[in-house]
Amino acid sequence: MLNRRTFLGSGFAALAARGAALKAPKIDRTRISAISDEIAKSPADAIAFAKHFGMQWLELRGLPGSGKPYHTMDPEELAKAHAEFKEAGIRISFLNSPMLKYGLPGTEPLRRTPEKPEAREKRLAREQAQFDGHMDELRKAIRCCHTLECPLLRVFSFSRVAEPEKLYPRVAEIVGKMAAVAEKEGVKLLLENEASQNVGTSAEAAKFVKMLPEKALGINWDSLNGLGLGEKPYPDGYDVLPKHRILNVQIKGKTVLDYPEHMDWGAIFVQLEKDGYKGQLGLETHIFGEGQVACSHASMTEIMRIVDTL
Repeated sequence: MLNRRTFLGSGFAALAARGAALKAPKIDRTRISAISDEIAKSPADAIAFAKHFGMQWLELRGLPGSGKPYHTMDPEELAKAHAEFKEAGIRISFLNSPMLKYGLPGTEPLRRTPEKPEAREKRLAREQAQFDGHMDELRKAIRCCHTLECPLLRVFSFSRVAEPEKLYPRVAEIVGKMAAVAEKEGVKLLLENEASQNVGTSAEAAKFVKMLPEKALGINWDSLNGLGLGEKPYPDGYDVLPKHRILNVQIKGKTVLDYPEHMDWGAIFVQLEKDGYKGQLGLETHIFGEGQVACSHASMTEIMRIVDTL
């Protein structure tokens, strides 16, 4: 495990390297990643998946097979996981924590169906407890990043309310305090646009990140997430994003396979290169059910086919 000083150097050096070159490196197999708990049912199988496709990176969220969040694991568990990844030659590109993916106390999230009083009371108590502990959760996530040698950490923007933008100053204040703590520890917070959250589209992400300095907050562009709010992910959503703040990109399986959500990733990869993108691109399969692992294989096969033709 790295000590704080070493991680500060290595973490910021890695981020600086991503922005230092005048020309972005070519998007090829060496820059492709995947969220481990959607491609396999065990950590060993996730590593085998990566080796099968010649991948050097994985993204982490929950432990494959159990769903236990990596960012809450004990130090001993994390050290064991890190050793297994390192022995396999796999690095961690992004830590997908669920931080702030719940209702902000004092707000009322939009709901599609009525909520019974008992359920609402339990939800409010749960969300208050989550919020009360959010800085402790952040510190655990930072410790996880240190152990896994991953300087990029996901954060959300609380459950979506009727008028999200009116809440942005409050959310920015909370995220800003978290980012200040993370920055001192060599970790960069990345905001993910997600339709259930107050920052749901790429356009909303572009507006929100202006409220915080670049050093405090980057963007995890999940390309399909704005679709449910009526945004065309590409080129419309992508075009409005501040390109220099995109530090991770996620690819939904449906966007590379034969689904209505299909996107022209060949064109997107070319545009990302032109715009100087230097980070990784991670598969988030999100095709659920018994065939999820098979869909992950099919999705990655197509992603690799595309990058091999660039």
